[in-house]
Amino acid sequence: MSAEPMQTSDVIGLTKVAPFSRRGFMTATAAVTAGYTLAAGPVRADVIKTDTDGLTAGEAKIKVADGEMPGYFARPNGVSNPPVMLVAMEIFGLHEYIRDVTRRLAKLGAFAVAPDYYFRKGDLTKITDIPQLLPLVNSKPDAELLSDLDSTVAWAKSQGGDTGRLGIIGFCRGGRTVWEYSAHSGALKAGVAFYGPPLDPLWPKARPSLPPR
Repeated sequence: MSAEPMQTSDVIGLTKVAPFSRRGFMTATAAVTAGYTLAAGPVRADVIKTDTDGLTAGEAKIKVADGEMPGYFARPNGVSNPPVMLVAMEIFGLHEYIRDVTRRLAKLGAFAVAPDYYFRKGDLTKITDIPQLLPLVNSKPDAELLSDLDSTVAWAKSQGGDTGRLGIIGFCRGGRTVWEYSAHSGALKAGVAFYGPPLDPLWPKARPSLPPR
């Protein structure tokens, strides 16, 4: 008698190629209508959609040095002074995935806000090719980025958020933003970077040394 070990689902997912079917993905028109950016790739038809039950969520207008910056926020209803969580987006603009992450964090009790700090470059969600996006986001000065995030924190505080419990989470380029803001802000209590490099050859001077917490 011989026995073979049973593979767990995560191992199976790593070792077998999943079947690809266009029926499993939204059409480009449907994805754009739903608020996603096409530059990030195809959007699954069964994509997670977090509702706003128990939340207050919507558009924000955040005062910055040279005007008003758009943003998206979500916060739990009936919670006084919730902790503040900044959501740092990738290069694709403030599209539906980032908004959904914001709502997920609010479901966990945070006042989450995603600032559209590339707004000066236009609506990046409408650009379909990554080579067109990169020169735009690469041209944003770090000093301006950090100032925009500081303004977002100030806005959240003015709306009743507890900035004494401040965190930031970011994805890809937003992961780099997490490292940058962690080095910049002494008020930050936690930062989570998803696949964002702490060093980037495009910014040789941007080499943050994280302060002890």
